[in-house]
Amino acid sequence: MEQRYTPTVIEQKWQKIWEAQRLFKVTEDSKKRKYYLLEMFPYPSGRIHMGHVRNYSIGDVLARYKRMKGFNVLHPMGWDAFGMPAENAAIEHGAHPAKWTYDNIEYMKRQLKRMGFSYDWDREFATCDVSYYRWEQLFFVRMYEKARYKKNLP
Repeated sequence: MEQRYTPTVIEQKWQKIWEAQRLFKVTEDSKKRKYYLLEMFPYPSGRIHMGHVRNYSIGDVLARYKRMKGFNVLHPMGWDAFGMPAENAAIEHGAHPAKWTYDNIEYMKRQLKRMGFSYDWDREFATCDVSYYRWEQLFFVRMYEKARYKKNLP
């Protein structure tokens, strides 16, 4: 009897199992070597396109390979969503920048999850979220202050 490959059935089945088992969750494990794999973060302007698929497929293959080789793999996903491009895209579509950006993030996240990529979604962040950029801004303020102090600048 021939068995047909039905992606909507088979892929969703395994993705639910992976999620239930928290298969891609990274925890501290001093017995394993660490491997950090970071691909570019997409700008959430709308939908995933083939360039994203190619890039993230390559990264996912490497992440899965390293896991099979016994590494503790940190493979996070985030969103490059801060600044004028987000505001301009929202204005162009007649939407509030925050709503436009977060709606796109949710849509793209569903697309990436549907592809079955092995991200630790507990590590997800968006660069437009204050919990991210407040530390980035603080870091640059501290560097500026240190440089000013070293050079005795006003």
